[in-house]
Amino acid sequence: MTEAGLQDRAATEEAELLARLRAGDERAFETLVARHYPTMLSVARHYVKSRAVAEEVVQEAWLGVLNGLDRFEARSSLRTWILRILVNKAKTRGAREARSVPFASLAPRGEEPAVEPERFRGPDDPFPGHWRAYPGNWQRLPDEALTERETLAVVIATIEQLPVPQRLVITMRDIQGCGPEEVCEVLDVSEGNQRVLLHRARSKVRRALERHLDG
Repeated sequence: MTEAGLQDRAATEEAELLARLRAGDERAFETLVARHYPTMLSVARHYVKSRAVAEEVVQEAWLGVLNGLDRFEARSSLRTWILRILVNKAKTRGAREARSVPFASLAPRGEEPAVEPERFRGPDDPFPGHWRAYPGNWQRLPDEALTERETLAVVIATIEQLPVPQRLVITMRDIQGCGPEEVCEVLDVSEGNQRVLLHRARSKVRRALERHLDG
């Protein structure tokens, strides 16, 4: 099936699901919860202090979804609309915990190098701008090294230490599988800002993996 055909099929299935939801079909709601709850919980945790509070935020968001179904105009996907409701609820709860500020204000003010400048040759070198030492080729490592728990722990720990905007973007893009347009709409950031945040987040995770895998 072509990409256009898949998109049409997804749109049809979503329209049918929405109709069932508006008719009060409990199984349709259970399907929706099962499909989106993990992503919602993951996003909510970036705004509040604990998993317990994040779970409360998700429950509040589902109430908002149920109350707003009749007003949903399908200008975006159902998932995008649900995540926007969630983010608004999470921001409100986070503000009460005195740890949340507007997402846009957390974006980097100046340019931050994705890779340390000292890893490149200087202007007086015969090959200025080239790597001093190329990153290790991870494909040469045994498969076990890339899948071991320690490696996964490094990735998770690095993501958790990222600035909130970078952490949210890389979580939604690389862990939850959201597309760039959806991330921009849910988090209310420009395409360029989303791209920069994702690039910086991925670069920091890569650096951490290099240090871990290359010893």
